[in-house]
Formats: sequence, C-alpha cells, structure tokens
Amino acid sequence: MRLHGLDIARFLAFCGMVLVNFRIAAQVAPGADAISLFTNALEGRAAALFVVLAGIGLSLGRPDRAAIARRALFLFLAGLLNLTIFEADILHFYALYFLAALPFLTASGRVLLWAACGTLLAGLTGLLVLDYEAHWNWETLTYADFWTIEGFLRHSFFNGWHPVFPWAAFLFLGMRVGRLDLASRRVQVHLVIWGIAAAVLGALPQLFVQDPELIDLAATSAIPPGPFYIIAAAGSALAVTGLVLAIAPALDKAGLAEWLAAPGRQALSLYAAHILLGMGTLEAMGLLDGSLTTSRIFGFSLGFCALSMLLTWIWSIFFKRGPLEALMHWSTSFPR
Repeated sequence: MRLHGLDIARFLAFCGMVLVNFRIAAQVAPGADAISLFTNALEGRAAALFVVLAGIGLSLGRPDRAAIARRALFLFLAGLLNLTIFEADILHFYALYFLAALPFLTASGRVLLWAACGTLLAGLTGLLVLDYEAHWNWETLTYADFWTIEGFLRHSFFNGWHPVFPWAAFLFLGMRVGRLDLASRRVQVHLVIWGIAAAVLGALPQLFVQDPELIDLAATSAIPPGPFYIIAAAGSALAVTGLVLAIAPALDKAGLAEWLAAPGRQALSLYAAHILLGMGTLEAMGLLDGSLTTSRIFGFSLGFCALSMLLTWIWSIFFKRGPLEALMHWSTSFPR
C-alpha cells in the first residue's frame, strides 16, 4: 500500500528546496525579516528531508540491487548533465548515496543505524583532518577544478554541496525508518516526538560553544555539515515525516491529499523543472541580479510551487509517472 503521506512530505521538501534555491540563484541577501528567517530555517533541511524519504523508499521497495544500481547510474548521468547549468546539483549525490546503500539493502535496523553513525563519524573526521574550504570561492559560491579527478572526489565525498560523508547518514536513517510500520499512529507520534527532540538537542551546543575553532562543528548550518547539523536536520526530517503521515487521512477526507501527493510522485521532474523553467524564467526576466526583495522572491517561489502542484495533478490524470520518472523507469527496467 502506498502511503500518500510520504508523497506529500516529498512535495513539501521540494517546496522548501525551491524557496532556498530561488533565493540563492537570485542573489537575494537574507535579512532579519520573517520571510528570510523562515527560508534560513529551510536551508539544508529540505534537502535532508528529501534524502531521508529516499531512504524510506528504498526500504519500502523490493531490495533489487541491480535495479537500484541502474537507477543510480541514471541519476549520476542526469546529475552530470545538470551540473553544466546548475552547480548545486543533488542528483549525482543521490546516485552515490544509492551505491553506498547497496550492501545494506537487507541489513538489520541496528546495522543501518551503525552505518549512519559511521558515515557521520567519517564526515566529522574529514572536517577535523582535511581543509574544508579547498577549491571553494565563497563569494561566488563556485568550486574550482570540479571536473578533475581530485576535485570531483573531494567535492563528492567531502566538501561539496551534499557530500557522501556525512550526508549518506540521512539515507541510512531513512532506510531504518522505512522498516517501521509507518501506517501506525503510534509510530507516527514517535517519529514526531523523537524528531523534535533530536532537532532541539542538535541545536543546543551552538548556544554554548564560544571557541572560534569549534563554532563550525557545533553549528547547525549545512555548510560545513557538522555532526550537530546532521542530528538537527535528521530530527526535523523525522518530525515532518511523522506529522504529515499523521494528518494525511484528514487531508484525504478534505480532498487535498491527491493534490499534494501528485507532485510528490513527480519530484524528479519537478526538480529539473525548477532549474530549467523556474530559474530559467527568472534569468530571462533579468531577475537573477540581486534586485529582488526577499518578499518578491518568496512570492515567485510560492507561485512556482502552486503552479507545479496544478500541472502535475493534471499530468497525473493522463500519465502514471512524471516525464523524468517515466524515462528513468523505461531506461532502467529490463525483463528478468
């Protein structure tokens, strides 16, 4: 049985990503206003929710290593293509997460939690031992020598936008959550409670750390992805997932569930659309030059999300899958 709540949560994650990415692309400086603070809170959280949901999907589906490997290859190639126009691509990272997950598809819940902890520890070790700022120009948010072997490996596994270490921990956590009875109200409540607890606990250390050398490690910002960021973002992802699963039946009764779930089932297509069509339109209008206010870019973002919801709902009436989802299914499915 497909859980509409997971599709709805995926759409919410997409909306959060649009709010963050449109603001970055438009070079809008965040301020102290409510809209800026809200968008700030989504940075690194929306993408983390996406990865946790991907992990849940791996556990809910059949553990077919060959099929998952083929999908990883598709996402990797799509990501490399996307990188030519959008340097903050996440698709090629997804491919690497999926490859990392292959040995753990049938692992126990305990092993999955240990895998998440090990990934987190590897990421922390990298932050302590290696130079996180290598290759980065923080003023322009560009990464030098990405298309070299050393640059690609460093970016993908250590200091890129969503490096495998420690971001794959979100996937392993999602895989563990996917083993639970997500239709159970008790499980949903526990996800919310434990998620909120983790989010709060992850945010506490930064309030007390004064040492400049430890501030980045104690912070909950996604760059650099310190251990407390992973804990806090994982907590918020679990809380949102549990909450949306809990209210999904009420949304269904109100006739809203399918409207919100349809775009969640086409998240891959929407991800590409928000870059090609969303940012592309803003660029064509000459609005990626920092001239927009926080409220205007917020309005553009919400408008794009609303339009996405409408168009994907119409598309779902005629087609089972979104355009890119159908292409991935066609290109990676082979008869046994």
